[in-house]
Amino acid sequence: MESTIFAPRTSDDAERSAQTTRAVGAAALALLIVALLMVFVVAPKAQDASGGQAQRIFYFHVSAAWIAFSAWLVSAYGGVRYLRSRDMKWDHLAVASAEIGVMFIVMVLLTGMLWGRPTWNAWWTWDFKLTLSLLQFLMYLAYLVLRSGVENPEQRARFSAVYGIIGSLTIPLNFLVSRVLQSIHPAVFGDSVNARQQGGFGLAGEMVPVLLFSLLTFTVFYVYFLRARIALQEGADQISLRRAELAAE
Repeated sequence: MESTIFAPRTSDDAERSAQTTRAVGAAALALLIVALLMVFVVAPKAQDASGGQAQRIFYFHVSAAWIAFSAWLVSAYGGVRYLRSRDMKWDHLAVASAEIGVMFIVMVLLTGMLWGRPTWNAWWTWDFKLTLSLLQFLMYLAYLVLRSGVENPEQRARFSAVYGIIGSLTIPLNFLVSRVLQSIHPAVFGDSVNARQQGGFGLAGEMVPVLLFSLLTFTVFYVYFLRARIALQEGADQISLRRAELAAE
């Protein structure tokens, strides 16, 4: 089965897509302003054991983790669809999502460190969940390095697809580790064997709307970044296609 390298859009389709992307970006910015007000004005201050004012980082930390993990799953989905269809648009989706995932997993690590310092009196511990998150960051980087080291587009897409599918298996592991193993990291949702986690906290009723709104905000930002990155890739493909046509003349 041959790969579909690029199926160019018409100018009207491209303009409509660009308008939609700009609208999504504007919505994301508006949501961010409201989310910041909710986090710093509406959300209650946590107990000192949970970080006090620093606990407000929680809303950004969880939302960034939601996107970082979802981005890997989207990359895996794009990989599966590419392997089935050999259509390069799915490879574009996979790599775009992975690049965005790198940004958000970095945010997960940084916000976790900022919260951990006043709560655990340490910027970092080699707790299994934290170490696994660091490993996921390195796996994201390895995914991008793998792509940069393979010149053939079809081979690059195939290798990346397999790697992305395998890497996505770390997502449920990261979610479960603080629930089935002794971990310093709080398990915010669901039951855990860690009944008395250091720095642990429950999700108070007033926190739920703020967290859900933060998750929505980060999700809209992800959609905006994804659409913008795919558009850049399509533009690069158009340039490559035109260069190939000129070389053939």
